[in-house]
Amino acid sequence: MEITTALFYVFSAVLLGASFRVITAKSTVHSALFLILAFFNASCIWMLLKAEFLAIALVLVYIGAVMVLFLFVVMMLDITSDQATNVREGFWKHLPIALFIGAFIALEMAVVLMGGFRLTDAPELSPAAQQLGNTKLLGVAIYTQYLYPLEVAAVLLLVGVIAAIALTLRARKDSRSQDASQQVRVKKADRLKIVKMAATVEVPATPAAEDNKGAA
Repeated sequence: MEITTALFYVFSAVLLGASFRVITAKSTVHSALFLILAFFNASCIWMLLKAEFLAIALVLVYIGAVMVLFLFVVMMLDITSDQATNVREGFWKHLPIALFIGAFIALEMAVVLMGGFRLTDAPELSPAAQQLGNTKLLGVAIYTQYLYPLEVAAVLLLVGVIAAIALTLRARKDSRSQDASQQVRVKKADRLKIVKMAATVEVPATPAAEDNKGAA
């Protein structure tokens, strides 16, 4: 067995184990850390496939940015063990249907990707294409052959971002919110009221009055 094949099996085993622990760990922080481990092993597999750009992008974008954000959110929520138990209620009850859906998705992916596994020889690139490098070839392929799928993915991500913002802006009884449109339309007369009052003069007390007050 070659060293590359052995490393592939090692990275794949660690990736599957870490992915399983992401959904079975009791602590949300531990789940996030196992997800980081899964991403790192996936990047190692990309490196074995000589896809350096995808491997570095996976480490920098997901591990360096997205997962750090996940950890901040998990720590800010401060979910206790009792709350985590309540969240996981019904996990084993819904496990059969989850396994069925997962197997169905895996079958669909196998049908789509099976043609790629039947290739005996990798497609050869022209000498001009070999001089461009993986990063430039990936950019050329995305923005020419796969431009429309890229635009569809961008629209879906935009819809997801808008939906997430809309969920955070909904009215809640236990939180305070501000209406920016009302703040912009406000006038000085709505916030400031000038009242004219007569001046009052405070007369200082005399020493004799203070002595009488003390004697009383």
